[in-house]
Amino acid sequence: MRMAKDGVLPLSMIAPGQRVKLVGITAGRRLRHRLTELGLTPGVELEVMQAQGGPLLVSVYNSRLALGQGMAHAILVELA
Repeated sequence: MRMAKDGVLPLSMIAPGQRVKLVGITAGRRLRHRLTELGLTPGVELEVMQAQGGPLLVSVYNSRLALGQGMAHAILVELA
């Protein structure tokens, strides 16, 4: 995995088993609002459970969420 200069990557590039911290969401207002309602806010820690071509399965706040590749690409994270 290649790290960006500032250490920030899209969630879609994180390997299963990695723990990351959400630093931002690069999406429109509606998608940002929807992700915030799911608990995906800056500073929250996530763990990628599964990433095999389809939706990413992530663990956040002892819950699991399935995120499409487009959504996952809009979520910016850094290694925790």
